Amino acid sequence: MRAVLELSANGWNASRTSDAMRAVRRGGLVNDGGRRYLLLVGVSFVLIALDQVTKMFVMHTMHLHESIPVIPDFFNLTYIRNPGAAFGIFAQSNSAFRLIFFVGTSIFALGLLGTIFYRLHPDDVWGQLTVSSIFGGAIGNLIDRLRFGEVIDFLDFHIKGYHWPAFNVADSAISVGVVSLLIIFALDKKKEDPPAGTLPQENLP
Repeated sequence: MRAVLELSANGWNASRTSDAMRAVRRGGLVNDGGRRYLLLVGVSFVLIALDQVTKMFVMHTMHLHESIPVIPDFFNLTYIRNPGAAFGIFAQSNSAFRLIFFVGTSIFALGLLGTIFYRLHPDDVWGQLTVSSIFGGAIGNLIDRLRFGEVIDFLDFHIKGYHWPAFNVADSAISVGVVSLLIIFALDKKKEDPPAGTLPQENLP
């Protein structure tokens, strides 16, 4: 995962670029016998299956906008269909525009994630799990877009009357993956930053 994060930090000093980063720039790939691709397929399949099964359960056992308290004053199961993005963005836009926009951006994101995964080092299991989580979540919501033109949400958390926007298993997988990326970035940057009071190696006499 370090290689991907370094690729996005264009301002970092080139002399501190890691071997993994150089491999990315060359487009290099270590032959690992396809083991990591099994991880990508396996994690994505489990997440997609869990996402779709839970959505089907909600669709067949609840009425639209029905809410069932699970933990009083904290968590409900609430059947919602979201035609837009997070927080209702584009919800009022033309349905044809939404379909083209969301399907197009989803396909682009999946292609980008596939490229990132392809260039990860085969020993970077954390990075592989992170990308796989986002990949599976993106496909889960893409299936909804293609089937219904909107996304099914049902996880409804709330405190003292304030409700966080309802979400689903796919959203959870994407969120966990993004948080994991941020953690990797923070840890990686900490390793790269020189201790206070020291000069980078290139500035030493």
